[in-house]
Amino acid sequence: MSLDESVVSAQAVRVQNLIAALNGVLYGQENLVELVVTGLLARGHILLEGLPGLGKTELVKGIAGTIGLDAKRIQFTPDLLPGDITGNPILQETPTGREFVFQKGPVFAHLLLADEINRASPKTQSALLEAMQEQCVTVLGTTHPLPKPFFVLATQNPIELEGTYPLPEAQLDRFLFKLEVPRNSAATLQKIVMNREIGASVEMAQVLTREVFMEILETVREIYLPEVVANYIARLVDATHIDPAIKYGSSPRAALALASAAKARALMAGRINANFDDVDAVAIPTLVHRILLHYETRIEGITPADVARALMEKVPKQPLDLAPTLKAE
Repeated sequence: MSLDESVVSAQAVRVQNLIAALNGVLYGQENLVELVVTGLLARGHILLEGLPGLGKTELVKGIAGTIGLDAKRIQFTPDLLPGDITGNPILQETPTGREFVFQKGPVFAHLLLADEINRASPKTQSALLEAMQEQCVTVLGTTHPLPKPFFVLATQNPIELEGTYPLPEAQLDRFLFKLEVPRNSAATLQKIVMNREIGASVEMAQVLTREVFMEILETVREIYLPEVVANYIARLVDATHIDPAIKYGSSPRAALALASAAKARALMAGRINANFDDVDAVAIPTLVHRILLHYETRIEGITPADVARALMEKVPKQPLDLAPTLKAE
């Protein structure tokens, strides 16, 4: 059954209303807001990296408020334990005697804000691995499903700062996007000073319900991904294992992430087809944390983003032996 264009157009309007509301929460970060919403529509987790005070936490709280999701916040610190995230069994009196009863931790929410995630030890960071991949938590052999939808939006300070731990590669791969939060311009700072006060909460209006948001997520899944676009995604990810600047390339999860994010971007534009431009628009935030450069490459000042851009220029959009398969609109 083909996707109705009117449905996609209606969902696109709802998404644009959400983006407009979030732009009213976080000033001067329109590109960042659009990418964060793209990641959510692709059902992905997002890692936000930037210096303290740039509004990362405010953006996450704004998402929860504008969509009407249950949100929990964890401040990651060096002494945080895995059970502080997942929850712990507690010995309680029950009608049948004393038993261990599982007390759910803050991970049981629609939206989990993992604030300054790289300030916790690797052992504690890894407590999120099962939740991010399987949408559940297993404690003492019992598996507990998480609410739907479930997103982790983590913030981290650049690892050059003291007191931080690099995230394990397995956990980085579970983030759909890694997004850099740039500093504010002078004009944006003036707007913040004129409209905000220290310690005051930002007023936000709910523009979507959880039910409507879930409908949008289902519509994203139905967006058509042409074979030529899927082939381009496959060749782009495969190129990360061939490029001499890269020591370790991206996993198949990167290809799935590119496909989902491209579909999300197509819906945001009101289209029933994902195209090459959709892939290019999300390729850098999808790949930068999934490629590990050789030491020689890094000391030359070349970044993963530079390598990803170069790959997009080298890999042709459409091979000669694959005919176009775009769906008629």
